[in-house]
Amino acid sequence: MNSSSVADAPLIREPLHAPVAHLIRGGVVEGIHYGSVVVLDDDGGVRFQLGDIEAAFYPRSALKPVQAVAMVRAGLPLDGELLSLAAASHSGEERHLAGTRRILELAGLTEDHLLNVADLPFDPVVRDDWVRAGRLPSRLAQNCSGKHAAMLYVCMLNNWSLDDYLDPAHPLQQAIAEIVEDLTGQRIAQVTVDGCGAPLFSVSLHGLARATARITEAAPLTPEARVADAMREHAEMASGSGRDVAALMRAVPGLLAKDGFEGVQVAALPDGRAVAVKIADGANRARIPVAAAALARAGVDPDLLTEFAGESLLGGGTPVGCVRPVRALAPVTLSACA
Repeated sequence: MNSSSVADAPLIREPLHAPVAHLIRGGVVEGIHYGSVVVLDDDGGVRFQLGDIEAAFYPRSALKPVQAVAMVRAGLPLDGELLSLAAASHSGEERHLAGTRRILELAGLTEDHLLNVADLPFDPVVRDDWVRAGRLPSRLAQNCSGKHAAMLYVCMLNNWSLDDYLDPAHPLQQAIAEIVEDLTGQRIAQVTVDGCGAPLFSVSLHGLARATARITEAAPLTPEARVADAMREHAEMASGSGRDVAALMRAVPGLLAKDGFEGVQVAALPDGRAVAVKIADGANRARIPVAAAALARAGVDPDLLTEFAGESLLGGGTPVGCVRPVRALAPVTLSACA
């Protein structure tokens, strides 16, 4: 699904974030998380907004579904688990490593062709097992290896060079940038380098929500629909066992969800309703409860979202509080926190 026009790039400025969540301990507001939230209706209109949804920001890995769409448009022939992995921030489980190897094998390549940074597995349990086994950081274990393997596969299919596939001027990255602008409906404000080494494109929170909505509401068998179907049907491949983003997709029928470092979360339903969240301080503990409240604002049944109300705060091992979305976002809280 193509956007009808592309607007100017969002302004690069200090975002005008607002309080989005309170840290409640013993009935007292102990801390405040600032951020921004946007909720889109099925017609693309803004149903709700809080903070600054138009300033330029970096979506981090929440942009991976868009990058995957660009790769499918450029010829990536993957579907199912492997396409989900191409859009993943995976946990480094054995199935993720095996899937990445399989993508490389299909391209006739090896792990040595990957240019993402070497790292330990993202999941703490998997990481501890990895270290106990005496294994060193590797490019395969790094959470973006599936995306990088898919990028290399696209380069092979298009006869593009491999040793510079992360250069923003490379044909692959130019093709991705074009689709980022197409789906977000706005020019890219800035290009930098993401943690994995790939180009990172700055858009607005509003643009990110719009792009994700366009992916979920696209016609069947389009590149957008293929990516959405793969991620929804293989949520653990796009994230990992026990990850909240996979649980969210399982809990809400038809939901596509993707998280990103520095407190970013995006989610969209098949009819185009979408939410996007940025937690200003990057706090992961506020990301999911704020996103759940935004999904309730979008019309998702709150009963489906109760497990995402946020972890309890402990005092002496006993729950004494929680992270609660502000009343402006969640007039009726999903949490039992006082």
